[in-house]
Amino acid sequence: MDEAQTPAPIAEPQPSSLPESKSKIQIRSILIILAVVLLVATVVGGIFLLASAPEGTTAKVRDIFIIVMALESLILGVGLIVLILQLATLINLLQNEIKPILDSTTETVNNLRGTTQFLSNNLVEPVLKLNEYLAGMKKFWDVFRPGKH
Repeated sequence: MDEAQTPAPIAEPQPSSLPESKSKIQIRSILIILAVVLLVATVVGGIFLLASAPEGTTAKVRDIFIIVMALESLILGVGLIVLILQLATLINLLQNEIKPILDSTTETVNNLRGTTQFLSNNLVEPVLKLNEYLAGMKKFWDVFRPGKH
């Protein structure tokens, strides 16, 4: 083989995805730390405001908190409805598209099994028997020709 026909060396994959994954982990950890700090600041600020505020301010904060909780439950309800619709779509996909594909694959495998059984019975076994008879005849003739072992 001359140099013009030698195959080109296969390039090894570059570890370029490693720095991306490290940066994603760093960004994720920074976001988690910021969320925890924001939560702690909100709790401390709320306690400070409630402790130093007169009686009317506490009622206003309570009312605002009730409104925020109602909005949150509304958002969670919409999210739950979307989740149920997605689940229904997935079940429909599995029943109407994936199941027929699996049934067709099972039928194909069964046909293939029958074909291999047919070939084994009608092609391979007769060839093996012929080889057995030919080997026996060769040994039989070798007995009558003692000088050619």
